[in-house]
Amino acid sequence: MQNWIQTFTGKKFYPLEPKKEDINITDIAHALSNQCRFAGHCTQFYSIAQHSVLVSLMCPEQHMLRALLHDAAETYLVDIPSPLKVLPEFEPYRIAEKRLMDVICEVFDLDKDEPDIVKYVDKRMLATEARDLTLTEGRGWSSLVEPFEFHIRPWTPEYARAKFISRFYELYSLRKLT
Repeated sequence: MQNWIQTFTGKKFYPLEPKKEDINITDIAHALSNQCRFAGHCTQFYSIAQHSVLVSLMCPEQHMLRALLHDAAETYLVDIPSPLKVLPEFEPYRIAEKRLMDVICEVFDLDKDEPDIVKYVDKRMLATEARDLTLTEGRGWSSLVEPFEFHIRPWTPEYARAKFISRFYELYSLRKLT
């Protein structure tokens, strides 16, 4: 049985045994731009890459890069909806995701612990997405915080990929200057 996946850039990637040299920002941008939020259960295609860019834009400057990459492990493990991910049966997934995210954070010199502000902005973005991209407009969702004032217009995968890459290089280069 094959225990690796082939990435967009052609690498053999072992998701349960991640190596720093195999993490690639092009793979991250490409995969996240082609994965739909809400397990595809939204009114229009809306990518994890767009979600990540928007979260990064709403965070304080010192946390923008960590926010952009907060879901980067989903590049290699795919997105599991939160109601499933928290179940005891998904503990091995959570362990693998944490291990992979730690490696990603090492590669990009980021704090392994997600800052509380990134978690909060992520929740507000979820509320905004639920309002704008579900048939229920987020009604009936418990524990949602107040959505952002702006409304989401989904990007194409190609545009989301370009915006993600552009945002990454903007933030990463700024980080290297300080």
